[in-house]
Amino acid sequence: MSEEKEEKPKLKRKPLGLKRAVESGEVKQTFSHGRTNKVVVEVKRRKLVGKPGYEPEPEAPPPPPPAAEKASPPPAAPKKSAAEETLSRQEQQAKLLREAEEERLALLERNRRLEDEEKAKAEENAARKRQAKKSEPAADAPAETEASPAKGAAAGAEKQAEDAKASPPAARRFTPVERPDRPKREDKKKQRQEKSGGRKDRRQSGKLTVNRALNQDDGARARSLAALKRAREKEKRAQMSGQPREQQPKKARDVVVPEAITVQELAKRMGEKGADLVKSLFNMGSMVTVNQTIDQDTAELLVEEFGHKIQRVSEADVDISTEEDVDPPETLKPRPAVVTVMGHVDHGKTSLLDALRGESVAEGEAGGITQHIGAYQVKSKDGQLITFLDTPGHEAFTEMRARGADVTDIVILVVAADDGLMPQTIEAINHAKAAEVPMIIAINKIDKEGADPKKVRERLLEHEIIVEAMGGEVQDVEISALKKTGLDDLVEKLALQAELLELKANPDRNAEAYVVEAQLDKGRGAVATVLVKRGTLKRGDIFVAGTESGKVRALIDENGKQAKSAGPSTPVEVLGLSGVPSAGDILTVVDDETRAREVAEYRQEQAKLQRTTQAPVSLENMFSAASDAAVEYPVVIKGDVQGSVEAIVNALGKISNDDIKVRVLHSGVGGITESDMTLAASSNAPLIGFNVRPNKKAAEIAKRENVRLKYFDVIYHLTEDIAKEMAGELGPEIIETVVGRAEIKEIFPAGKKDKAAGLLVTEGFIKKGLHTRLTREDVIVSKTVIASLRRFKDDVDEVRAGLECGVVLEDTNDIAPGDTLEVFEVEEKERVL
Repeated sequence: MSEEKEEKPKLKRKPLGLKRAVESGEVKQTFSHGRTNKVVVEVKRRKLVGKPGYEPEPEAPPPPPPAAEKASPPPAAPKKSAAEETLSRQEQQAKLLREAEEERLALLERNRRLEDEEKAKAEENAARKRQAKKSEPAADAPAETEASPAKGAAAGAEKQAEDAKASPPAARRFTPVERPDRPKREDKKKQRQEKSGGRKDRRQSGKLTVNRALNQDDGARARSLAALKRAREKEKRAQMSGQPREQQPKKARDVVVPEAITVQELAKRMGEKGADLVKSLFNMGSMVTVNQTIDQDTAELLVEEFGHKIQRVSEADVDISTEEDVDPPETLKPRPAVVTVMGHVDHGKTSLLDALRGESVAEGEAGGITQHIGAYQVKSKDGQLITFLDTPGHEAFTEMRARGADVTDIVILVVAADDGLMPQTIEAINHAKAAEVPMIIAINKIDKEGADPKKVRERLLEHEIIVEAMGGEVQDVEISALKKTGLDDLVEKLALQAELLELKANPDRNAEAYVVEAQLDKGRGAVATVLVKRGTLKRGDIFVAGTESGKVRALIDENGKQAKSAGPSTPVEVLGLSGVPSAGDILTVVDDETRAREVAEYRQEQAKLQRTTQAPVSLENMFSAASDAAVEYPVVIKGDVQGSVEAIVNALGKISNDDIKVRVLHSGVGGITESDMTLAASSNAPLIGFNVRPNKKAAEIAKRENVRLKYFDVIYHLTEDIAKEMAGELGPEIIETVVGRAEIKEIFPAGKKDKAAGLLVTEGFIKKGLHTRLTREDVIVSKTVIASLRRFKDDVDEVRAGLECGVVLEDTNDIAPGDTLEVFEVEEKERVL
C-alpha cells in the first residue's frame, strides 16, 4: 500500500461544537471484486470511576503516612496505555463490566461490615441501658434512653473513621450471588428484537447526528401517546377493581324449547353455563352430560328453576300455516274473478273458451278432449279481466274438477242442448255445491238439430238447480260456441256476478298461489302452472310448493311471454322448482332459502312417514291378508303432467277387482329414462307412456331387455287396453250351468275293472260327455265326465227326467248306492273387467 493509505485517517468534516471526549475518524473497507466502503468511527474516552470504599493506589512511591495523606490533594487519573487505546470496543465493554461487577461485590461487602458493626453497637447500647436502669432512678431513665442511641451512633461513626484512617482496607471477599432467573419467552422475544435493532444501530452507528450529540441515550424511543393512554386506562381499571362491584340484576328470557333439545343448546338459549344446568339435573337425579338430549318437560323444569319463561314449540310449528294469516281489511284491493268451466266430455267447454279468447286450443288436443287444466285470462269489452280455468270432462279427471272448484269464484256449467245432463255434468254440479260457489248454466250447441234447452232446465230441477227463467236464482244463457252467439250475454252475467261477490285481495305482500298443474319439461326442468291467490309473485322470490322448494327464475303468461310479476287471480307458469310438486299444493313465498329448505324437508319427512306407516296388526288383518289371493298386475307410469299421471293411477285403481289388482311400481312426470326401463324390465311390467317418449339410451335398454312399451295420448284408450291385458292375465271366464241330477240305485260290474251305476234321473237330463260331480251325503267325492250312457242294452245320447239308465264314469270306481250325480255344462267366455 502507498504511504498515503498507511497514514492515520483524518476527519473530512469538522466535528460539532460540543466539548465531548470523543475521537472520530474514517476507515476505508476493501472487499472482493473491487468494492470499498467508508465507515465513520468514534471512540469515547473511558471515564475513571473510583471504586467505592477506597481510593485508587498510586503507581510510583508507597503511600505516605495517614496525616500527610489527609492533607494531600487527590491523585490525578492514570493515563491510558497504548494497549488500552488499541483495545476493541467489545474488549473495553467486557473490561468495564468486569470492573462494575467487582465494584458491586465490594459495595456489598462494605455494607455487610457496616451492618455487623451497627448490630454490635446496638447490643452494646442495649447492655448500657440495662446497666443505667439499675444504677439511676426511674425518673431519669427516659431521658437517658433517648440520649444514649444518638451518643452511641456518633461514637460509632467517629471510631469507624479512625479505623479507616489507621488501617489499610480489608481484603475483598466475594459473597455468593443468587442464580439469575432463566429468561422467559417474552424476554427472549425482546432480546431478539433488541438484537435485530442492534444490528440496525450498528449499520447506522457511523453517522453522527444532532440527536446523538445532544442525547445521552443514543436515540432511545420515546413512549407513544397510545401507549400512555392504554397505561392510564389500565391504572383506572385497577383502581376500579379495588372497589366492590355492584351485582347486576338477572334478566328473565323467553326460551324457545322444541320437543327434544341438548343440554348445551338449552344453556345457550338461557344464557347460562352448561355446567350449572348439569349440576341442577344431578340434583334432580338425572345423570346427564351437556351433549345429551332431554325432553321438553325436563327442559321446562330447568328453565323455571333459573327464572326464565318457556315457549313450547313442536315440529309441526316448522310448517307454514296459511289459515291463520288473514290480511287486514284496509289492505284489500279489487281483483279479477276466477271462473272455472266444467261439464261433461265433448259438451264444448274448450270450444267456448276458444270463442271467448279468439284462439283454437281444442284443435291441438289429442282426441279433441281436454286432459289437463288450462288457465287463461280474457279482457271484456269494458276492460275487466276474467281468469278462466278449463277442466277435463272425462270421468278419470274427477280430482282435477274438484281442484278447479276449490280455487274458483264462479262456475260455468256447460251442458249440450242435444245431449242433456250426463254423469260428469252431475259430478260437476256436486263439486260446485261442495265448494259453495255460484253457478251460471251455459246451454251450448243450440244451433244443432234436436237441441232442447227447455229439457235441460227441467233435468236440472232433479238436482235442486232452479234457473231464473223458472223462478230461481241460478242464471242461465243459451250459447253456441261454434257460431259465437250469446257470448256477450255470458260475459255480462259473469261481470255482474263478480261485482256482487266483491272480490278483493292484498297485492302488497308475499305471494300465495295454488298449483293448478305441474310437469317436467326436458329443456326447462320442473314447471308449475299456478294461480296467484293473494300477494304479488315476482322473479327472484324464494318459495315452498308442497314438498318442493325453489327460486322463481322466470314467470311465463298464457301467451308464452315472460312477465316480471303476477298479481292476484293471475295464472302463470313458474320455472325454478327443485322438483315436480303435486297438483293442488299451495305455493308460499318465504324470506330466505334456509326457511324454504326447512319447510320442504319437514313436509318430505311427513309424506314418507305417511307412506311407510302400516296399520296396526290384528287377527282380522292377518286373515284377510292370508285369504287375499288376488293376482297383481304391475305397471310403471310416466306422463307429461302431474294431473294426468294422477288421473291414470286413479282410473287403473278403479278397474281392479277381487281377482286382479293393479300395482303401480312407479309413477312420475317427464320423459322415460333408463331407470324407468330398468325397473320395468326387472319386474316384467309394462311401461305406460302418456304423451311422453323414451330417450335414446332408454330405448336401447327396452330393445335389449324386451320391455313392453305402451304409448297413449287419450286416457280412455289407455284404460281399455290395460283392462284387456288384465283380463288376459286371468284367462277366459268359465261358466258352469247345471242341466240335470240323478240318484244311483244299483252298482253293476262293467268289464274287468270298471263299474256301472244304475241311475234314476230326477231333474233335467243327462248327456254323454258332460261334466259331473259325484256327491255323497252332500260332500263332493269326485269330479269327472260321463264316459258311457245306456238305456237297457242300447247306447243313447240323452236320458231325461223320470227314466232309468246306466252310466260309466271316467277315471273313478268310487261309487255306492245312494250317491247323487250333478251334471253340468262348462262354457268359456272372454273375461271383461
